[in-house]
Amino acid sequence: MSEAAPKRPSGLGRGLAALLGETAREQSVDGANARAAGVQVLPVAAIRPHPGQPRRHFDEDALDDLAASIAARGLIQPIVVRPLAEGWQIVAGERRWRAAQRARLHEVPVIVREFSDAETLEVALVENIQREDLNAIEEAEAYKRLAEEYGHTQEALGRLVNKSRSHIANLLRLLELPEPVRGSVATGELSMGHARALITAKDPESLAREVTRRGLSVRDTEQLARAAKPGDTTRASRKSEAGVADPSGNADIAALERQLGDMLGLKVRIAHGEEGGAVTLAYSTLDQLDMICQRLSGEPI
Repeated sequence: MSEAAPKRPSGLGRGLAALLGETAREQSVDGANARAAGVQVLPVAAIRPHPGQPRRHFDEDALDDLAASIAARGLIQPIVVRPLAEGWQIVAGERRWRAAQRARLHEVPVIVREFSDAETLEVALVENIQREDLNAIEEAEAYKRLAEEYGHTQEALGRLVNKSRSHIANLLRLLELPEPVRGSVATGELSMGHARALITAKDPESLAREVTRRGLSVRDTEQLARAAKPGDTTRASRKSEAGVADPSGNADIAALERQLGDMLGLKVRIAHGEEGGAVTLAYSTLDQLDMICQRLSGEPI
């Protein structure tokens, strides 16, 4: 019986494969297979990173682990590069390139492709999102650059990474935060949920320091931000006196909807009642539906 063909990637992986022209799949790079796949071997010193690479933070311990693996087994997955006037520039695989340097490799396998500046940033963004390597600020900065420099709309960005337009918009809003707060999000001191709660606060920088110092949850941060807004208490008091229910009574449900929406990149609605309720996920493309099915079934995306 002949060996079954490998399963084609789906969801976000299919988006990356399409951008790379189906050539960036993991593969062995030795002998005739490498030559047939168009894999070349280039000096490590002739390859340079892309200055617009979305990813800015590289975990040192993870790099050391990868370097040890590469030293023992070699670099299995080629780095994707594009030719420059002098040398080559990384399109996808900067982490592997860095680890190869640590492993003291002099040459690495690469796939050379012709990409425009916009296509290079698109591939780098999709690869990092697929691997969950970007923090929220890095992802937002990449979206902003694609929008401002290359004219991508929020809808187009959503299609590129299989996320909802609202997910893109919410991430872009994080860039309105002061630099120290964005830095705390980038380093992991604050989550995206914390950051979103601080966006509309009067003094987000001071509140961020308090959140970090006290180790507050996202829900506590939202309450703290609301309390810091002038007039909120007065409005709540007037509604109470008039017998009108305060919408903030559903703050827990709203926060959960936002957290699930950020995690999935989809619009999430929760209808909760005394005897249970329902969770609704809204998708706009078949790729998004495919992603939902894979997450529910536990398959890798």
